[in-house]
Amino acid sequence: MNNTNTIITFLVCIISIIILGRIFILPLKKILKLLLNSILGGLLIVIINWIGGAFGIHIGLNVFTAIFVGILGIPGAILLIIFTMIL
Repeated sequence: MNNTNTIITFLVCIISIIILGRIFILPLKKILKLLLNSILGGLLIVIINWIGGAFGIHIGLNVFTAIFVGILGIPGAILLIIFTMIL
């Protein structure tokens, strides 16, 4: 009888860990994806500033512009260029 209780407790613990892992891993994946996209967005802004320097185009590199370009990608970078030219 004692062995059965131990096995049931062990299985319940494993199932609980799996359920909690699934609950917390999804937001972690989204956060890591946003972080990676923001880093790539920042690199794209640096490249735009490097190439656009000859044409007088400069986009300020900060957290907001990097996240904006990271989420929207190349269309986001184009929007920032247009905003820079308008303003």
